[in-house]
Amino acid sequence: MRRLIVVLSLILLLSDNVVAQDNNEIETRTDKYTIKTQVFMGSYLDPSGNIQDINPNAPTGLNLGVEFPSNGQRPWQQYLNDPTVGIGLSYLNLGNDGMGEGMAMYPYIRIYGVRSKYIDASLKVAAGLVAVNGHYRATVTNPIPNKTFGSLINAYLSAGLNLDFPVARNVAINGEFGFYHISNGRSAEPNKGANILYGGLGLLATLEANGGKQMPVKSFPDLPYKWSLNITAAAGAQNADVSDEKKFLISTFHVGAVYSPKNWYGVGLGLDVFFNDAVSSETNRELFCRAHDYSNFQKTRIGLSIDNEFKFGDVTAMVDWGIYLVNPSRHYFDFDHRKYGHNHKLPLFYKSDGPGSQEGWNYIRFGLKYRVWDNLYLQALAKTHLHICEYIEFGIGYQIPFLRKDKRGGDGKKIFHHSRTWWENY
Repeated sequence: MRRLIVVLSLILLLSDNVVAQDNNEIETRTDKYTIKTQVFMGSYLDPSGNIQDINPNAPTGLNLGVEFPSNGQRPWQQYLNDPTVGIGLSYLNLGNDGMGEGMAMYPYIRIYGVRSKYIDASLKVAAGLVAVNGHYRATVTNPIPNKTFGSLINAYLSAGLNLDFPVARNVAINGEFGFYHISNGRSAEPNKGANILYGGLGLLATLEANGGKQMPVKSFPDLPYKWSLNITAAAGAQNADVSDEKKFLISTFHVGAVYSPKNWYGVGLGLDVFFNDAVSSETNRELFCRAHDYSNFQKTRIGLSIDNEFKFGDVTAMVDWGIYLVNPSRHYFDFDHRKYGHNHKLPLFYKSDGPGSQEGWNYIRFGLKYRVWDNLYLQALAKTHLHICEYIEFGIGYQIPFLRKDKRGGDGKKIFHHSRTWWENY
């Protein structure tokens, strides 16, 4: 995940310097849409023991998409140097009957790093849902049940490099190299999840909309604020073990101060308070001691995070990395830790038990938020320890922007109100 942040930042910085050089020459633009067809083949990355036992063939499939190139009518399009957005539909053959098949639907964005007469290079990021028919409850009677997917509906996350090679005026050959991840974020167990590296080859056909009507490309000012304060409350439910008869409440309260050095990017510090009712003696999960009666304080963790925001208009992608400052549940692990032994009082910053460890001294939160009103947003986030998901949460938040003096109301007193359509006056 941290590597993905670095790659995304480099692509965006490169696009500032490479693509923007041509923008001054464009005075008008037409609405267009692109039809995408692509076949792909992949390979399981770091497959679990369960996937190895099922022994699937290489996953294959078909990607279809409708893409909408930038028409230059929104500020975020200008800030990101005219990205392309799209809606995708994918058929997945996951290797054999034991793994099953899937259908995924997702929105995605392509952010360009290079545009030229001979090649376009872009980073594609997608997030959506996938339905798989080879989940655990559908295969529980098989000789080897599929523990990779614990539910019919799962999250679908994908990122990859796209290379387009124009071969005619409105036709291009498309190559794509990337990965996708499928899991349900512990909303149902078992949930080992799957990570798949893939390569695809396809065609892009671009058509004009609205009769080819020419529209002037607008020029927008910078965002009206540099600093903002985000206050968010979120909750969800966790299935701690496949044999548990109930789900456990999880909740998060987050306060973060973010500085935006770029119109499309913000970075800052956040304070998180987490509550996880699955730190409990009422679960069959073999992680915490079941002979202990846990207080609400022992189910609570407090962390300090570095917050990253990637802004796409009303949609913002978030990736936070944090460390626990208060973490009482670490003293109740009920397994033989390879360094500290069994039921040892762990230090605050302890060495993880290994790549498959479900707990750690640091955490990652990533997801999306959508601005539904001027300062109000809804969000969906996943919280992980390394690559092991702890839970998925849904929340509501309020952004308090500190408007620059020249962007406040006529009386100079509207410091904190950021209109969702502020750019319409330009």
